[in-house]
Amino acid sequence: MTARIYRPARTAMQSGQANTKAWVLDYEPEQPRHIEPLMGWTSSGDMKQQIRLQFDSKDEAVAFCQREGIPYQVFESEPAARQRISYSDNFAYPRREAWTH
Repeated sequence: MTARIYRPARTAMQSGQANTKAWVLDYEPEQPRHIEPLMGWTSSGDMKQQIRLQFDSKDEAVAFCQREGIPYQVFESEPAARQRISYSDNFAYPRREAWTH
């Protein structure tokens, strides 16, 4: 029952920084998922996979795990550098990339 503490990455469909500032604690799966033969749904008997806690800082998440006696791992990642490209650059005369269509 190891807990993971990490900061979620932004989704591919998201241009802003929403839901990326909080630290998330969730549990590693203890049992593998299996496919139900009747309906074909994926299921598991592990109820801890449904728990997802959010904290304002990494220190709060670590303190929670230590207080509750939960073994944990912290995954830190560097934020990706944002590339600023304007829409008008697609039609600029000194365009660097070749047209693909």
